[in-house]
Amino acid sequence: MQRWRGLEHLPGGWGRCVLTVGVFDGVHRGHQQLITRAVELARDRDLPCVLMTFDPHPSEVVRPGSHPAQLTTLRRRAELVEQLGVDVFCVLPFTPDVARIPADEFVHEILVERLHVASVVVGENFNFGHRAQGDVALLETLGRRFGFVAEGARLLSDEQVTYSSTYIRACIDAGDVAAATGALGRPHRVEGIVVRGDGRGRELGFPTANLSTARTAAVPADGVYACRFVDIGHGRPGSAPKFAEPRMAAVSVGTNPTFSGRERRVEAFVLDTSEDLYGQRVALDFVERLRGQERYDTVEALIDQMHLDVAKTRELLADG
Repeated sequence: MQRWRGLEHLPGGWGRCVLTVGVFDGVHRGHQQLITRAVELARDRDLPCVLMTFDPHPSEVVRPGSHPAQLTTLRRRAELVEQLGVDVFCVLPFTPDVARIPADEFVHEILVERLHVASVVVGENFNFGHRAQGDVALLETLGRRFGFVAEGARLLSDEQVTYSSTYIRACIDAGDVAAATGALGRPHRVEGIVVRGDGRGRELGFPTANLSTARTAAVPADGVYACRFVDIGHGRPGSAPKFAEPRMAAVSVGTNPTFSGRERRVEAFVLDTSEDLYGQRVALDFVERLRGQERYDTVEALIDQMHLDVAKTRELLADG
């Protein structure tokens, strides 16, 4: 899969393509259905499938400070859409100038003149252009004018909810990572760099990997979780993963109220390892919430509970 940032370096002789466009944060089950439809159209027409996303999130440019919690990094997003068969992952830098482009100019200048789209697949609630004035109906009208076919795909839902990034963020905010898994089609992932903490976990017999996460990362509600710990190994130049396969981990999210903590942290006790993980880029796949954050009257009571948390994590994750 090719990865582009911007459209300044399109390959020479670029022909027509099938395009799907959106933020695609999470690449959830609804996104997957949409992307799969675009890939099918591209294969039928023997054309490349291009996925266009934006960075930063458009809301951060239109309403500074309102960036929604990020479900997936751009790197992770690219990995996931490649698995679905996308040929080109195109990140369009979303600047104030881009935000001011009228909807019809956006289609003519970017989709038609630059990308030469033959078909465009978007969600039925897709909006684009200055003040989000463009919609699927306008896209269809412009398609007839400029010679491409526009398709607004219905949103995927079950009997209770429509799958959306907003719904998934709400699940994660509530600590309901199992519901988030159902909507994503895989566990929610949080990435970060392992940094040095205060060493208290090691003193208690549970040395933890402390994650420094992005400011906008969608970190679940405070509590203790059963997670899979994935060593990505990109934390520093030349670093390689310490683990070839994911490991089980009991993960605490919160402020350590037993020790009157104030700083919110993500700390992972990785089972069955003594590896030094400082500086590693790692990911936590949140499988199940074990309990909420609690304050214990004694250190001994906390240690007893941590043993129970580890045992429950092993029980939940032992079968893969």
